[in-house]
Amino acid sequence: MKGDAGVALLLVDVINRFDFKRADGLIQAAHAVLPNLEALAASARKAEVPVVYVNDNFGMWQSDFRAITETCLAPERPGRQIVRSLLPQSSDYFVLKPRHSGFFGTPLDALLAHLGVSSLVLAGFATDLCVLFTGLDAHARGYRVAVAVDATAASDPESHARALALFEHTLRAPLVQSAAPDWAQLSQAERRSLF
Repeated sequence: MKGDAGVALLLVDVINRFDFKRADGLIQAAHAVLPNLEALAASARKAEVPVVYVNDNFGMWQSDFRAITETCLAPERPGRQIVRSLLPQSSDYFVLKPRHSGFFGTPLDALLAHLGVSSLVLAGFATDLCVLFTGLDAHARGYRVAVAVDATAASDPESHARALALFEHTLRAPLVQSAAPDWAQLSQAERRSLF
């Protein structure tokens, strides 16, 4: 699908090592939204909406997406069941990021231009960090941004709610449910004017 997708689903940091401070809360919240994430990705694929994994490189600068996935699936990793449930399919895309935003220092903008994307649906981990930073950068670049409210998770409910409030009130991003995204309507939205 080149040049005509209109909308893409960004799965932010769903391939995750979960080995950081406050990871226990995020793992619990991620397990709770896992069925919604799986359903959202399946819905996007069925509608032929590009699914783009936007993932931290965890400082593994000489690595690639497959190696990072293998690291996250290692038996000692606390979130390996989450990762196993969200593995990409052959039709999916992936972008490795060095920092919080999926746009900072990555080819994400070029990939989305190649796909003809003007609207993004964001899902993944953590709502108040990497999902939020990616959404802010997408907004600054003129993309229409929506957030799958029940397919994102943070380390605690308060952080999740604050991030969603920022999306809704500051970015005017629609908060959509994973079970009912209107992919056709989202694909027809034009890029926002930056002025």
